[in-house]
Amino acid sequence: MTYTFGLDTFGDRNSDADGQPLSHAQTIRNVAEEGVFAEQAGVDFFGIGEHHTGYFPMPGGDVVLAAIAARTERIHLGSAVTVLSSDDPVRVFQRYSTLSAISGGRAEVILGRGSSIESFPLFGYDLADYEELFEEKATLFAELLKGGPVTWEGKTRASLLNQDVVPHTESGPFPAWIGVGGNPQSVIRAARLGFSLALAIIGGPPARFATYSQLFQRALEKFGRPPLPVLVHSPGHVAATDEQAKAEFWPRWRDIIALIAPERGFAIPTEESFDWETGPHGALYVGSPETVAQKIATNLRALGATRFDLKYGMPGLTHDQLMTNIELYGHQVIPRVRELLS
Repeated sequence: MTYTFGLDTFGDRNSDADGQPLSHAQTIRNVAEEGVFAEQAGVDFFGIGEHHTGYFPMPGGDVVLAAIAARTERIHLGSAVTVLSSDDPVRVFQRYSTLSAISGGRAEVILGRGSSIESFPLFGYDLADYEELFEEKATLFAELLKGGPVTWEGKTRASLLNQDVVPHTESGPFPAWIGVGGNPQSVIRAARLGFSLALAIIGGPPARFATYSQLFQRALEKFGRPPLPVLVHSPGHVAATDEQAKAEFWPRWRDIIALIAPERGFAIPTEESFDWETGPHGALYVGSPETVAQKIATNLRALGATRFDLKYGMPGLTHDQLMTNIELYGHQVIPRVRELLS
């Protein structure tokens, strides 16, 4: 079995060594450098998640990915995620087919409903239409991936009649995934529309998501589709030792979860809950290369997944800390996981 390993970022706003926040512009430039360095470190995929906040100033991840594509040759590049519900499926397809052209076929896209909802009021969408927006737009996106003229009708955008959508991809559709955070209906939708499954696991025991992997494969079979891959996306931070990784990550994790908890309904983390999440049964991959590798290998087996994407970084970490994380992940964690799974 072939396993692949990625790194995802939300463009988490960096701080300098004195704890002062860097500008949004410098943070974005740093992300471009991190993506280029990820290829040099041996990482298979680099993803950028769409966000529209001061602490995640990354509304145009595809632009940054194009900059990375121009300076790399091997690494796959994509969204992690694109909030399709508040975007236009045709424009998303055009942006990522353009990225595919620039990168020589290395583009991917992970589509999400929007667990972070700041884009809905920003672009004039009503949260009351949350489900309908994603269902219609994901259906249209699946049609666009087939290539050729598209005919589609719905309530959430203008209809299309035998419409040619450019640019055409050179070698078939680029990989497309649906991100799922715990909704079984979303798993079934991914299978019905022919998308691969991305499990976003940010809290609690990852093993509980095994039922979603199993449901996905059963649903694919029911819909007459071939087996499709499952990936796991989870937060983490790699440093030389467990103690150093936790000391760097904990205050940043505490602060960002406390900030978004009212909107997302999260519990405020404590040191005790953090210790549990970073332990063998939790969802945070924080520690030394060996600690993180062991946990990744365990959960890839348990979840029937063939790809792991580490969501690295937190607002307030420095660019140097993130570069060290990338170096350790690529040079030590990934080879060790491959060894454990061989």
